[in-house]
Amino acid sequence: MAITNGYATLNDVKSAFRVPDDDTVDDTLLEIAIEAASREIDGYTERVFYNAGTATRIYVPQDSFTTPIDDLISLSNLKSSSDGVSFDQTWSAGDYQLEPLNNIAGGITGHPSTRIRAIGSLVFPLWDPRNINAHQATVQVTGVYGWSEVPHAVKQACIILSMRQFKRFDTPLGFSMDEYGQLRIGRIDPDVEKLLMPFKKVRMA
Repeated sequence: MAITNGYATLNDVKSAFRVPDDDTVDDTLLEIAIEAASREIDGYTERVFYNAGTATRIYVPQDSFTTPIDDLISLSNLKSSSDGVSFDQTWSAGDYQLEPLNNIAGGITGHPSTRIRAIGSLVFPLWDPRNINAHQATVQVTGVYGWSEVPHAVKQACIILSMRQFKRFDTPLGFSMDEYGQLRIGRIDPDVEKLLMPFKKVRMA
């Protein structure tokens, strides 16, 4: 099978297992483990680390000057709605800035844009909180979404998690035995958690 949007390659994981390239007995199971690990990382961090392609998506502004967005590699078109019916206002490059600035967030370089800030004469439309349309999406963004390159920490986490998932075939009941007795398999690998924590989306209460 082919790995779709995996954060590690088959050779990466085979090298970590010290398996020769010409040993293909477990290739299919390893590929399944890599893809499953990659999607588990997506779910844990609440984002994807591959180029998701060009798309048009809509968003609800946080306030008149900022709009949180999905991870964005590049923006080609920004519109807002003045009437709540159509996206009739097209923004120019001088009307907004993409953040984090310099594509750096929490010390991580190459970070995609996650927020749009109004800096010109236009502001993001908001509705009266008492209005039925208070939380209506009034911002439309067209661009390339995702990450342009898989961060090294995410790749490392994927390799560890892929190996862990593959070895679960040796512990189908969730525990293993050694000379000290029964050992239960933990739910979250602490090293994987540590590697992924800087990339996990923060939810504000």
